[in-house]
Amino acid sequence: MINIAKPQLSEEEVRAVTDVLLSGKLAQGEKVAEFEKAFAAFTGARHAVAVGNGTQALHAALLASGVQTSDDVITTPFSFISSATTIVHCGGRPVFTDIDPRTFNINVNAIEELITPRTKAIMPVHLFGLPADLDELRKICDENGLALIQDSCQAHGASINGKPIATYGDVSTFSFYPTKNMTTGEGGAVVTDDDAIAEHVRLLRHQGQKSRYEYAHVGYNYRMTEMAAAIGTLQLRKLPEWNNKRINNAKFFDEALAGNDKITTPLVPEGYGHVYHQYTIRVQNRDEVGKQMAENGVGTGIYYPRGLHQLGPLAGYCDRSMPNTEKAANEVLSLPVHPALTDEELATVVEVTKKAVE
Repeated sequence: MINIAKPQLSEEEVRAVTDVLLSGKLAQGEKVAEFEKAFAAFTGARHAVAVGNGTQALHAALLASGVQTSDDVITTPFSFISSATTIVHCGGRPVFTDIDPRTFNINVNAIEELITPRTKAIMPVHLFGLPADLDELRKICDENGLALIQDSCQAHGASINGKPIATYGDVSTFSFYPTKNMTTGEGGAVVTDDDAIAEHVRLLRHQGQKSRYEYAHVGYNYRMTEMAAAIGTLQLRKLPEWNNKRINNAKFFDEALAGNDKITTPLVPEGYGHVYHQYTIRVQNRDEVGKQMAENGVGTGIYYPRGLHQLGPLAGYCDRSMPNTEKAANEVLSLPVHPALTDEELATVVEVTKKAVE
């Protein structure tokens, strides 16, 4: 089976974790600080604050940006559930706007009509590794006094016209789950140029503690382990090469699947640096296509089979249909694009995909 994802781990990562275990220093120490410094430099930001996972990063970023009870945050309904539940955890309300059907990202043209005095922030998701329209989003936020909080959990290394995505927002969040473009096993990071936001997140991740038994906030245990950070520092060094491999794999798929009227390949606007956390096509009879591909040795993924506004815990936050999201949810199918794929496997993915859609 050609799997949809394959974490890239080597003996180097094993040795790094072993060294940490033997040191006896296991949590929130020098390795975490080293990783934070490296990740901040990679994203072009002044601060990176490491946490335990991407959901924690989103929650801490929202809180540090001032989102609280009765605040609205405008976001997309086409994402993983934590893009919305973290808003609810802050006491806020996710306000969903439909997606651009060409990019799967938030439709910037539908945002301003949703802004009210309750609106605190806009939170785009750079879905599958493709940046949302950050120039327009930054403009909308500046004109309306809103925070731009980026869910970049699938977009490590993404850019627009060569500019890293983290440099557009007030705060950005990343996940290092095993299937992401790089991993720490589990982990996340909050990235920002804002000193106050960075300090707030640092306090939140360590029980709100300023110094021993002195607390500034009701905080959380959102710390990253030293083992995770040691893995992350190594993975980060390899990430540009892996991203280039994903981009080249995607280019191969683009060219090999071009002209097939039963397959819609991903759109990448000019100047946008897509890092292909997923290579996602649109097909009719998606479930049957995926089943046939699995039977022929190619794993696929469905991200996501329903919009967030259709999920039980979140349905009460939206009383409008999201036709673009709902159509995409019935048609999207992600193909393996990870950097471990061989040329033979890439060719097999193309062959099996074409056969399945016939």
